[in-house]
Amino acid sequence: MGTGQEATRLRTGQEAPAPPAGTRTAQPPNNAGPEAARLRTGPEATRLRTGQEAPAPPAGTRTAQPPNNAGPEAARLGTGQEATRLRTGPEAARLRTRLEAAWLGRAVGCLLGKPVEKLPLEGIRALARATGNWPLGDWFTARGVPPDVLAAYPWNRRSAPTSLAENIDGMPEDDDLNYPLLGLLLLQRHGKAFTTADVARLWLDELPAGRTFTAERIAYRNLLLGLEPPATATHHNPFREWIGALIRADVHGWTNPGDPAAAAAQAYRDAALTHTGNGVYAALFVAAATATAATGRADVHTALRAGLAVVPPRSRLAEAVRCGIRTAGQEADFDRVVDRLHARYGHYHWVHAVPNTALIAAALTHADGDFTRSVCHAVSGGWDTDSNGATAGALAGLLAGSADALPHRWTAPLKNRLATTVADFDGIGFDTLAHLTAQEAARS
Repeated sequence: MGTGQEATRLRTGQEAPAPPAGTRTAQPPNNAGPEAARLRTGPEATRLRTGQEAPAPPAGTRTAQPPNNAGPEAARLGTGQEATRLRTGPEAARLRTRLEAAWLGRAVGCLLGKPVEKLPLEGIRALARATGNWPLGDWFTARGVPPDVLAAYPWNRRSAPTSLAENIDGMPEDDDLNYPLLGLLLLQRHGKAFTTADVARLWLDELPAGRTFTAERIAYRNLLLGLEPPATATHHNPFREWIGALIRADVHGWTNPGDPAAAAAQAYRDAALTHTGNGVYAALFVAAATATAATGRADVHTALRAGLAVVPPRSRLAEAVRCGIRTAGQEADFDRVVDRLHARYGHYHWVHAVPNTALIAAALTHADGDFTRSVCHAVSGGWDTDSNGATAGALAGLLAGSADALPHRWTAPLKNRLATTVADFDGIGFDTLAHLTAQEAARS
């Protein structure tokens, strides 16, 4: 869980991060007034216990609002006829093309970050520099790395056999791809009106417990103990503000192109199973940004503003995103951006949502829409390298617009093949995934 004051606060329960003020789960605990009493007893409690209502923010709360300060393009795309047009008719084919690039981009970024996951920043830089690959611009390789460097900074033990340049043969299994697959399966079975209880049942049916980590593993355990959402996210869960909900958010943006508010609402119901506070806010940010990028007409900066618009502005997550964007605009050298972010947020655990979301925002801003720079910036910044690379790669892939627009050196080694233990998806192609995702986008 890490060390220092941040870890102590989370372990001892001195901070229980909550959704925005005004949402149902943000109410004070126990006997905290009429609203809390209403939720604990009577028909309302029955609905929540039986899964008839997921713990989601009621209409009119901050997280359910359209991104009204996200710039004219995002505001115009908000909801209604424009969003429907993007999912149906001739636009549907163009969306499918963008979604293939998004799936591929997610896989590329994840795979690039896998061999250096858990390594400190200086180790990532040393390994890349040893092969002349710095600033990072290509796959990591062990070829030519001096033995003393490898001894000081060993590759990720589980990932190196499938993720170094000389070893890549299709996309190996990873939780950063498993969760979008589960999200797709969730929408296929329950549609966009799914509840958090639906997410829980799907996990118990389709997600092997050994494929879960941190907050997801604790929530899974809590489900097996008989707890129900939102208690699954809070009961003995010190990881509830980490990055797990963020990596599940892309599919909600992909299936709501032009409607960042709807994307954020879906992401909230998904995230509520495992996360609270800034862990949820990170998922809302990514979902709304992705929904805006999925239109094919927004640039990266508009997408990031749309994402920021659904996050409570006084939260630590919002402050970190603003800091990442601002710092990226002030420094020409991305290494300097990273150094400043690590100096400011290095006291957090390396899987915490706050530093990682700041880095994702900084990487995308600094890359200005370029795919290679987006994924390489995100991975070269350290912390949760594969998750950050995946999220940046997915959004940059959407912006690129098609699989053909992504550099061949990134996509060719994937061989249009994804390994997974999720349902019947093992060996599926990214083109097929794009088709299935577009189908769910078209569903009302």
